[in-house]
Amino acid sequence: MHVTLERSALLKALGHVHRVVERRTTIPILSNVLVAADGHSLLLKATDLDLEVTERVPADVTQAGATTLPAHILYDIVRKLPDGAQVSLEGGKDMAQLLLRSGRSRFTLQALPESDFPDLAAGEFSHRFALPAAELKKLIDKTQFAISTEETRYYLNGIYVHSVEADGHVMLRAVATDGHRLARVEIAAPAGSSGMPGIIIPRKAVSEVQKLVEDLDQTISVELSPTKARFSFGEVVLTTKLIDGTFPDYTRVIPTANDKQLVVERGPFANAVDRVSTISSERGRAVKLAMADGKLTLSVTNPDSGSAVEELEVDYDGPPLEIGFNARYLLEITGQLDGDTALFKLADPGSPTLVLDREGAAALYVLMPMRV
Repeated sequence: MHVTLERSALLKALGHVHRVVERRTTIPILSNVLVAADGHSLLLKATDLDLEVTERVPADVTQAGATTLPAHILYDIVRKLPDGAQVSLEGGKDMAQLLLRSGRSRFTLQALPESDFPDLAAGEFSHRFALPAAELKKLIDKTQFAISTEETRYYLNGIYVHSVEADGHVMLRAVATDGHRLARVEIAAPAGSSGMPGIIIPRKAVSEVQKLVEDLDQTISVELSPTKARFSFGEVVLTTKLIDGTFPDYTRVIPTANDKQLVVERGPFANAVDRVSTISSERGRAVKLAMADGKLTLSVTNPDSGSAVEELEVDYDGPPLEIGFNARYLLEITGQLDGDTALFKLADPGSPTLVLDREGAAALYVLMPMRV
C-alpha cells in the first residue's frame, strides 16, 4: 500500500470518523480506523458495532491496499502536522506496520489486519428520502436536550422519528422525552417518507449526525429499515443500529384542555429564571411562578442560602395561579424557542404545562411541574 494525500483532507475525514471510536474498548480492532486505498481515493471507516462512519477522500494511490491503524493516535499525528503538508502512508506486504511520512516527520504505526475489521451489515432499506440539512438539524436541535439518560428505560435513550397525518398533511415528526419534559417538532414529510416505520435513533448517533451537518444548504439522503438507519452527507456516510424497543404513546401526556394562557417576553423571562435560580443549591431546584393580573412573580427559597424574588409584567388574565418548575428545564425549553415571546398553556399546579412559541407552532414542549 502506498498512498499520498493532502493533510487537510485527511484531517477533516479523520475528524468525522474517529469520534465514533471509543477510547476504552475490550476489542482491540475497535480502537482502529480502517484505511483502504484504491483507484483515486482513500476510504476511512470507524465503528463501535452500533454506529459506523465512512468517508472517502481524493488521494494519489501508487499501490492499492488496506489495513487498520489506531484511530486516536493517527488523528493526533495528522492534527499536529503543519498546514499544507502532504501525507504519505506506506505499508509492506505483511502490513504489520505502516509508515506515515510528512516532510521530515516519520511515524511507524502498529497495524491490525483489515480482515479482522467488522462490517455493520446494513441489509435492505425499505424507505429512502432526502431532506434539506437545515430541516434535519431543526428536528435534532429542538428535541435532543430532552433525550433520557436513564439506562433502565432504554427506549427513551433516543429521538423517536415517524410520519403522521395532521390536518390533512403528512408530517415527519421527532419526539424525545425523559419523563420530566417532552419535546415534539415536525416538518412537512419529504417524498418517500410516508408509511415509514417509527424509529428510535440512539443518542450517540443523534449527536454524530448533528456534528456532520456542516453545510445547511446541502441535501441529506436518509435510508431506513426497521433495525438500521443510514445518513449520507456527500462523501460521509453514517450507518446506525436503531433502538429495539417501543416508544411510549407520547400523545397521552400532551395536554389539550389547558385553559390558562401566560405570554412572556422570552429573553427577559429566561434571564429572570437564571437570576433567581442562583440562590438554589443546584439548578435542579424548583422556581415558583405566581401569576395574577398581568404580573408574574418568580421566586426561589433555599433554607441554606436565602431567597430570591423577581417580578415581570406579562400577558395573563386568568385566575391567580402558583406553579413550580425545574429551573434548568425551564431554561432549556425557552432556549429552544425561536420567537421573542413564549406561550405557556397551564391547567393547575399539579398538571403538565404546554410551552410553545405561539399557537400552532411546529415545535411544542411539555413540562411537568414540581411541588414548591
